[in-house]
Amino acid sequence: MNPLLTRARLIRLAAFDVDGVLSDGRLYYGEEGDALKAFGTLDGHGLKLLAATGVHLAIITARSSRLVEQRARNLGVEFLFQGVEDKASVLEKLLGEMGLEGREAAYMGDDVVDLPVMRRCGLAITVPEAPALVKRHAHFVTQAKGGRGAVREACELIMWAQGTLDGALAPYLR
Repeated sequence: MNPLLTRARLIRLAAFDVDGVLSDGRLYYGEEGDALKAFGTLDGHGLKLLAATGVHLAIITARSSRLVEQRARNLGVEFLFQGVEDKASVLEKLLGEMGLEGREAAYMGDDVVDLPVMRRCGLAITVPEAPALVKRHAHFVTQAKGGRGAVREACELIMWAQGTLDGALAPYLR
C-alpha cells in the first residue's frame, strides 16, 4: 500500500493555515487599514465535501481576521483558532478534546512557523511555493498553488484514500 494513502486513510481531523494555503498569501490593505484576502471557491467546495464525509475541519492561523471568521463560518469549519503563536499546542489540545491521536490529524501549512504542527500530524501537507525546508517535512506537496486549488487537492487526496471521493462527486455526475 502507498504510504501516503495509508496516512491519509487515518485522517479524522484536517486543519489548515490561512495565508499561503487557503489564500495565495498576499495581503491587500484598504485605505482604512483593513487587510483583504482572496479565497478560492474550489478550495471552499473541497472543504465542504470533506466535512460531509465526516472528517472534522479546523483552521489554525497566526493572524486574526474577521474575514477568516466569516469564511470559516460560511464553509462550516468546526474549529477556528486565530492569533495562535504555538499551533502545535492548539492542535494537541484539540486532539485531546476529540480523543484523537496525532496520526489521525492532517495539517496543511506553507512556512517554517507551521513545521511544529506539521511534524506532529500523521499527514503533513504543503504547497509548491513553500520553502524547501517545509517541503522536506511534508508528506505531500500539492500541484496547485496556495489559494488556487491546493486545499481542494488535499481534501480530494484524503477522500480518495478513505474511499469517499466517488460518493462525494456522484451527485454532480447524474
